[in-house]
This record gives sequence, C-alpha cells and structure tokens, in this order.
Amino acid sequence: MSKTEKLYSFDKSMALFEEAASIIPGGIYGHFSPTLTVPGSFPYYAAKAEGCRYTDIDGNEYIDYMCGYGPMVLGYRNPVVDKAAMDQLALADCTNHPGEVMVKLARRLVELIPTADWAFFGKNGGDMTTYAILVARAHTNRKKIIRVRGHYHGVAPWCTALGFGGIIPEDHMHILMVNWNDVDEFEKVVRQHRGQIAAFIAQPYHHINFGDQVMPAPGYWQAIQRICREEGIVLILDDVRAGFRLSMKGSGDYFGFEPDLICYCKAIANGYPISACVGRKELMNAASKVFFTGSYWASQVPMAAALATLQELENTGAIEKMKDMGTLLMEGLKELGHRYGLDVTTSGPPALPFMRFTEDRDFFWQQLFCAEVTRRGSFFHPHHNWFISAAHEKKDIEETLNHAEAAMKVVKEKI
Repeated sequence: MSKTEKLYSFDKSMALFEEAASIIPGGIYGHFSPTLTVPGSFPYYAAKAEGCRYTDIDGNEYIDYMCGYGPMVLGYRNPVVDKAAMDQLALADCTNHPGEVMVKLARRLVELIPTADWAFFGKNGGDMTTYAILVARAHTNRKKIIRVRGHYHGVAPWCTALGFGGIIPEDHMHILMVNWNDVDEFEKVVRQHRGQIAAFIAQPYHHINFGDQVMPAPGYWQAIQRICREEGIVLILDDVRAGFRLSMKGSGDYFGFEPDLICYCKAIANGYPISACVGRKELMNAASKVFFTGSYWASQVPMAAALATLQELENTGAIEKMKDMGTLLMEGLKELGHRYGLDVTTSGPPALPFMRFTEDRDFFWQQLFCAEVTRRGSFFHPHHNWFISAAHEKKDIEETLNHAEAAMKVVKEKI
C-alpha cells in the first residue's frame, strides 16, 4: 500500500472524546462537533499546525481545506503575523484601556473599505451581526429585520433556528424571511411591512451548508440596494466568511454594491480572535448609543495581528493566489470525476469552493468521499464550504488530488 493510500486511525482521539463527553456538554460542541462530519473517519483533536497543514493527536497530518473554518488565511504560524502579535504582547494585551493599535486598525479599515467611515471591534462574527442589528434598530427606530433563508449569522437567538435548545418563537417575532436572489419576494415583504423594517442582512452570496453555493444574480444586489435606500432600510452585509478572500475592499466592492454596515471576522487576523463592524457616517451616531462590549474586546494582540494580516495579504498578492489554487483544485476534482464516471458539481468562488456529486441526493457519496480523502491526509468537510489559504501551494493541491483519486475509486466501487 502506497503512502497516499495509508488510512489514518483515530484511537487517541476516540479515547479523549470519551473522557470529554463525561465532563463537557456534547464532548465537542457547536460546529466542531464530530457529528457534523463522519464520526470515526475524521480527526477530533488537533495537536499542532504550520502552513497549510495540521496534525491531530494521533500523529496524522492533514492538508487543511477548512483553515480553522476560515480564520487561517496566510498559513498557520505565519511568521509576519505572529511577530507582530508577540511584539505587541511584550508591551500589553488586555488592560484597563484600549491601546493606540485600536485607532490604527480602525483607520486602516476606514481607508481600505470604500463605504467605511468608522469601525467597531469585538471577538466573533456573531458579535458583529448582532451589533449591526442593534445599530440598525437604533438608527431607524424600527423593529423588523429581513434575512435570507439558510444564511448563517451566528448563534444569537434572533438568527438561530427554532428547534435548538432554548430558542423560543418570541425570539423570531420581528424576523422576516425571504429567498436568496428573489428581488420580487423582497419587494413584496417590504411593501407588506412598509415603515417597520430596520434592516436587511445577508451574506454576499449564498453559501449555505448541505448545498451548492449560489452567486448573486445579475443586478440582484443593485436592486436590493435601491429598495433599501428608497425605504430607509439599513443594508447589512455579513462578510464574516468571505471577507478578505475575494477582495481587500470587501465583498460589497467585489459584487458592486454599497452596504451601510459590514461585518468581518475569520480572515481578518489569521486566527487571532477579533471581529469588526464598519459602517457609513450616517449610522455613527446610532452606533455610539448602542451599549455592546466585552472584557476582551479591546485586547491589543489580536489588533496588531489584524494590521499585520491585512498588510501581508496585500504585500503577497494572497487573494489572487487563493483564487489560482482553488481553481486548480476544483478543475482537478472535476477531471477526476469525469475519469471515474462520477458527475461532479463545483460551486462558489475558487477561494471558498465546494464540491459534491451531482447525482448524490442524500450526501452519502459526499460523506464517503470526504471521509476517504481525509483518512489519506487532506481535510475535506462533507457539508460545509471549504477554504483555500495563501499557504496552499501547487504541490499541496497535487498531493490532495492524489488522495481524491483514491477516494473516487472507493466511491465508484461502493455505489
């Protein structure tokens, strides 16, 4: 059996998870839960990471196509970012007051993002989407929010589906749902609730779990922007997942529209914990009246890391490289599918790609394929879009395609 065909085992992961389950709710909770992949065929715990690879506690190494679910954009342990963070740590991190670095980062974002006149910082993407909703309500004195079915905006009650523990119908009382890319439905909802809608919040394109990614239809965002301006509705872009992987100026600029508020996290600091909301000048007064804070939100180390990350993304042409590497991966997977008589559908921008088998109706083939790829050394998530980083090189993609070819053979045999 060749090296690329060696299947990983997860004995230490299983043993540690058994212990964890007795003292941690769910053992591993949230989107990290092994129940969301294929239990027994994926790693449970990471031990170390560098570049585009990480190693689990069983000693198995993976080329990582989830990038920590998005934050790793320049590579794990990036020396430029880590040096900036450690230099700041030598001075101060979490103190009684914010540091000068907060003002520098705010200024950097205002200069970088065309529609940004101010910036506000937190820790998680969900912090910023909830903050943006509060700002929109404070600005408009309205209650209702329009959002798109299937779009993920965090785990606050207003955006978490009914059926999860602790979520009650009253949490969704003023939330109105529309379908992606349907301007007519959006207009209809606006007419039905005219003068009551504070904001429309959406991802820049449709990147749901358990499904293909869908780009905005021609003119979609421009039509949405026009209606929002006419009706006094605050247009919120949740750019947490795609921000700084499509354009340094943000996904609004990439798709040709001008949001009022934009939420960032993930790639902004290459894994250091920070999120940001930027907004137009007209909303700054309302934003200043919203009390939304946390003990660690002014921590200086993540802000220094964010400044370094943004600069390094520009200096190295990282966005173009991620596009090239993602294109190479997707074209290679499509060719492999054709070679083995398996029709493959790819979707999303190359920097945030996803692949599935076109005829696979219940994700069984997908789960089998991703498990087989992962057990050979490349981490593919079966249900969530993948991420490319600037640390991925052509040789990494080629190695992954070898893993994928072996996995295609298994899928072909078993179906």
